[in-house]
Amino acid sequence: MESTKLELLAEQLMDAVANGHKVLVFVNFLAAIESISVSLSEAGIGYVAMTGATRDRETIVNRFQNHSDCKVFLVTLKTGGIGLNLTAADTIFIYDPWWNVAAENQAIDRAHRMGQTRKVLAYKIIAQNTIEEKILQLQQIKKELFDNIISADGASLKSLTEEDINLLLGK
Repeated sequence: MESTKLELLAEQLMDAVANGHKVLVFVNFLAAIESISVSLSEAGIGYVAMTGATRDRETIVNRFQNHSDCKVFLVTLKTGGIGLNLTAADTIFIYDPWWNVAAENQAIDRAHRMGQTRKVLAYKIIAQNTIEEKILQLQQIKKELFDNIISADGASLKSLTEEDINLLLGK
């Protein structure tokens, strides 16, 4: 095990699989997929992985969706966040937070599709006293700014500062 965070994820994956769940794990870095893959292999847990370099996405998705021995789907957030139906999963882990919470939500929505018959639980694994906490703070600030902009109260728009607008636009 490389880190406490990886140990925690491995424990959670083993528990979920032991209780009959299929799991999606979204990551931002290829090194995380490699580390998690080693843990799953050592534990004897069947899994598939998808990155931007993956060519035959349909075969990988079908294996996860339709084979009972394939319990975990490891996928990069950008690769797996769009265009996939992964309703076999009912448990989701965001291993690395992303600056844009909408990208995370879109990824989580891969399991919330027509055909989903179970309650879906999603978790973010955040390491304390790291940049990940700052990413969560930034996500919250962006959400509050967005909520203010789309609210019916025009006064909210007038109270936006240049810094707020730059934050929203990513400048």
